[in-house]
Amino acid sequence: MEKSKVYFTKEISSESLIRIYEALGVSLNGKVGVKVSTGESGSKGYLKADLIAPLVKKLNGTIIECNTAYPGTRNNKEEHLKTAREHGFDFTDIDIMDGDGEKKIPVNNGKHLKYDIIGSNFDNYDSILNLAHGKGHAMGGFGANLKNQSIGIASRNGKAYIHSCGQTENPDECWTVKYEQKDFIESMAEAAKAVADYLKENNKKMVYITIANRISLDCDCDSHQGDAVIGDIGIFASTDPVANDQAFLDAIWATNEEGTNDIEERIDSRCGRHITEYAEMLGLGTTNYELISID
Repeated sequence: MEKSKVYFTKEISSESLIRIYEALGVSLNGKVGVKVSTGESGSKGYLKADLIAPLVKKLNGTIIECNTAYPGTRNNKEEHLKTAREHGFDFTDIDIMDGDGEKKIPVNNGKHLKYDIIGSNFDNYDSILNLAHGKGHAMGGFGANLKNQSIGIASRNGKAYIHSCGQTENPDECWTVKYEQKDFIESMAEAAKAVADYLKENNKKMVYITIANRISLDCDCDSHQGDAVIGDIGIFASTDPVANDQAFLDAIWATNEEGTNDIEERIDSRCGRHITEYAEMLGLGTTNYELISID
């Protein structure tokens, strides 16, 4: 299979973020949704407004999110908007996409999911910037573009459906059903593929950027998120989410720091690396990539 291009810069700044977006050579037209995690109240690692605002404003973008399945400060529209504003994302419009409803989209050739449930307002956008924070994750092992596209774009009920590997849409039930960890990882990949297929069918574009800074073991969805365990790596950008996630993973494995073993253990104990190989099998992208430095 032909290699996908993954652009990379070690510099983490608002200027380098614009530069790496421009290196992709893709114009995001029309109404642009920028999918980021706005971060649970109390978390530290979410992408900060001063870092991403210049690119979001350049695209005239809207911050897009969906409510969480777990209890917290982001499981309903009003609280979620309040938290997002407290975290500085009110420099532009914020859309909690499932705040006014949800819709089912098809999952093709899925082993676990029959469909994906996304925020209904997702249809309001002509193109999407999947802007992820690369870090560890208590349930998925790590989070980057694939997780941001699956769990991130799923509605509250959709998140429950993915977390339960297709067994329930009820957020109160999804934490008690039994499932294999590998099946959960595969369910995330199936949901990410469903979103990509849906965009393609509607002639809409999506590009992928992962900012690998403040790399903690836990996610920005954790209100007790710990400090970074390894140093900042840089920014990755691609039109292929599988390649971009793979490049991020490979960069972690290339580090040799005091916390490297901790983040690797977190990822592998959750079967985290399986998401790229399964997503590749589904045809979402390739793990075979060419890393192109823009520095």
